[in-house]
Parts: sequence; C-alpha cells; structure tokens
Amino acid sequence: PQSPPAKAILLLCHGMAEHSGRYQAFGEFMAARDYAVYAHDHRGHGFTTAADAPMGRFAFRNGARLVVDDVMAVRDLALAENPGLPVFLFGHSMGGMIAAATAEAHPQAFDGLAIWNSDLNPGLAGKFGRLLLLAERALKGSDVPSSFGPQFTFRPWARSIPDRRTEFDWLSHDPAEVDAYGADPLCGVDGTVSLWLDVVDLATGAGSKAGLNKLARTLPIHLVGGGQDPATGGGQAMQWLAGRMTSMGFLNVSLTLYAGMRHETLKEFGRAEAMSAFAAWADSVVSGETGTP
Repeated sequence: PQSPPAKAILLLCHGMAEHSGRYQAFGEFMAARDYAVYAHDHRGHGFTTAADAPMGRFAFRNGARLVVDDVMAVRDLALAENPGLPVFLFGHSMGGMIAAATAEAHPQAFDGLAIWNSDLNPGLAGKFGRLLLLAERALKGSDVPSSFGPQFTFRPWARSIPDRRTEFDWLSHDPAEVDAYGADPLCGVDGTVSLWLDVVDLATGAGSKAGLNKLARTLPIHLVGGGQDPATGGGQAMQWLAGRMTSMGFLNVSLTLYAGMRHETLKEFGRAEAMSAFAAWADSVVSGETGTP
C-alpha cells in the first residue's frame, strides 16, 4: 500500500563529536507517524567535510554562520520535496544551539522548535572559556585540536559519573549505547580550537535575550533535559532556558525533565516515552491545538 502523505517536516540537528546516523531510530519512529524526516551531518562531522571543514572544524572562519546556512539549505530542500508543510526544527546538545541560532536568524522559517539537553547559558564560565580558547588560538592556531575545550566539558562530565565503566558513561545508562558510541569511528572526534570558539559563540548568542527576542512569542517550543545530565547541570540549563523564555512572554513553551536520564535522551533507558511525548507535541502543533503552524 502507498504511504500516506507527510503531515509535517522534521529537521534533525545532531550534537558535537557525533553524526546524524545516530538518529536513525528516532527518524524512523517519526517517519512511521507520517513526518518527512531530514538529518544531515554538520560540517566537520560525520561524512560532511570540505576544504576548510576537515573533521572537527566548521570552517576556517564564520563557522557559526555557515552551520546555520547549512540547516537552511536542508530546510529549503525538504520544502521543495514537500511543499506547503509545517517545518519542525530539532536539536540535541550542540545541535540545540544550532537549531536555536537558526530559528533566531530565520524566525519565519519554522513552525516548531525543539531543544534537548543543550546549555544556552554559558555565563561567566563561557566567557572565561572563550578567553582561554582565544589564547590557545594565538599560541597554536585555530585548526588544531583544542586542549582547553575538553578540559571544561567532556572530561569533568565523564569524571562526574561514579563507578564509570568508560569515559562515555555520562551519555547514557545504557551500556550498549555507550559502547556503540565508543566504537563508532565518526564519534568522539577531537574538536579544533575554532570549532570550540564557534560553539561558545552559538551558545552565548542563541540564549541571549537579544537572540530570543527575534522569535515569535507564539512559536511552539519543546524543551527536554535529563536530571542526571552533567552537560546541563542535571537539567538546570534547560530549566533556566524555559524560565527565561516564559519571563520574556513566550506562550507555548513546554519543559520535561527526565529525572533518571543522562545526556542522550534518545539513547537512554526510557527513550520510547520521550519519543512518544515529542510526537504527541508535534501532532498537537500540526492539528492546531498548540500554537499555529
């Protein structure tokens, strides 16, 4: 039998040091619910490389802007193949920063925004980290792996897990998923100094009041965090973002904190519940119950 026509488009933005192929199960889950799902590898990740974007780098310069342009190129392709459909933008971790920055740069382009497990409130630590990265760039250049970036992120996050079995246990309680990440040659790639600087700039800009002010107050926004996610302070970063948005007058913000989950909700025990909740939210937007697509 012929598949029914899609009811909406879903664009997926993956996180740092991973790739879009890890979202296959989620994409199939949403495709089975009649969503046209598109996922691409960000430049310098997965199978997307270029002359100025080797593994671990967005670009020689303007990387933060170029990753936003890439998302819009995928959006345009998706709409050309599925004209007239509402478009949802989903991002996990670094992908959440990219998704937020893209929606802010093109506020009329999306009908729903989902940000999962993403820290858009780097604060003083982010400013200090940026200074260290600038010093590192002055000493070593921008196209070499950063020493400072992981020292303030991946390494302390890994150490925060008691009795950890691997350095990637902070991602999930599911040992099979942790081992799959560790065995994937496209995961865990070192980020360059320029990539880390771009990520800090994305996080700082996307979570700022000036950035968020560009979004329509009626935009449906779906926020998810993990209560045991060290990358977001146990979900505190997601609570902060929800609070900031609500205080700024956003009318359709939903926040779910999964108490027993670490960083990768889609790879955690209980992921089926999280995926079902996301599908229900997207369906409610398409049907007009939440916001206006």
